[in-house]
Amino acid sequence: MRDAIVIIPTYNELENIEDVIRAVFSQDKAFDILVVDDNSPDSTASRVKQLQKEFSKQLFLEVRKEKFGLGTAYIHGFKWCLDKGYHYIFEMDADFSHNPNDLIRLYDQCHLNGSDVAIGSRYIKGVNVVNWPLSRVILSYLASIYVRLITGMSIRDTTAGFICYKREVLENLNLNQIKFVGYAFQIEMKFKAYLRAYKMVEVPVIFTDRTKGESKLSSGIISEAIFGVIKMKLKSLFLKH
Repeated sequence: MRDAIVIIPTYNELENIEDVIRAVFSQDKAFDILVVDDNSPDSTASRVKQLQKEFSKQLFLEVRKEKFGLGTAYIHGFKWCLDKGYHYIFEMDADFSHNPNDLIRLYDQCHLNGSDVAIGSRYIKGVNVVNWPLSRVILSYLASIYVRLITGMSIRDTTAGFICYKREVLENLNLNQIKFVGYAFQIEMKFKAYLRAYKMVEVPVIFTDRTKGESKLSSGIISEAIFGVIKMKLKSLFLKH
């Protein structure tokens, strides 16, 4: 068994899933993959099952009954990976917004440089996004500033979803108490790690918007992030972490 695994949550990612799986497996560093599919009507899971015949010892699939949200997909994946004994557990999107070639950089930051969490960051060196409309760039950038002001974290890309965790971090975060499901999930995970004084380092990456498939961003996800951050911060002042 390899020491590192990449969790890829999917919902209607048939156009991307094979290409991204092959891109991960083409890296010089060996990674396993766990796809967590929310019963995609476009048969994403069926394509993964076909690929499992080719990658029987590297590619794994968990299919949930319905679309429960990004956060719960990752929590499901985290628990599965911890149970299997992996030491480095990654979050990565299926749509190539996260470049598989950067996986090794996040891995090395944790494996060689002693970080507990390595974050693929769009904003640690300027604004590194491609093919986003200006309105979305401004919204995302201002959201990270807002989160830093509320939480006290120094992380510049607080909603980043391209991440490597050491298993010890996930073991100690009490995953059953993670409440949010969208962008706020990414913020909550970082905030929980911050409260426990884990070493989090941002690694500069270029985020490229998807060219295939449809974005899962919604007004509900944005609202959850805006109001959830305040609730999360207030709760942290009165409860043990």
